[in-house]
Amino acid sequence: MGMIKEFKEFAVKGNLLDLAIAFVMGSAFTKLTTSFIDNLIMPIVGLVQGKDLSEWKLVLKPESLNESGKKIAEIAIKYGDFISVIIQFVIVTFVMFLIIRTINKMKKAEITNVAPVEPSVTEKLLIEIRDSLKK
Repeated sequence: MGMIKEFKEFAVKGNLLDLAIAFVMGSAFTKLTTSFIDNLIMPIVGLVQGKDLSEWKLVLKPESLNESGKKIAEIAIKYGDFISVIIQFVIVTFVMFLIIRTINKMKKAEITNVAPVEPSVTEKLLIEIRDSLKK
């Protein structure tokens, strides 16, 4: 019974719940970024370049037919898709940087706004003893 109780405490701890929420938000943010890149940025790049970024590829072996007349798919290095993923990564990383930077600034402002804690009576006595021993 102790193990079940221990697991419940672990599962309900704030850190695990925060991690789960972050995972769900990250998943949704990835979909948003993918849609942003694929539907807004890449058409503009395609317009400038004359073709969609997903069509950028280096064909190693073109599509062909085998002896029985069955179609064999082309073998290609799709560097356009790779570039798209790099752009998504840079955007996600930059947004995460901005979020963490903002959180760190808020934490720093919170720390500087906290008034210094007055030492307790015991601490004051210990400080006096330490200072008198130094003399």
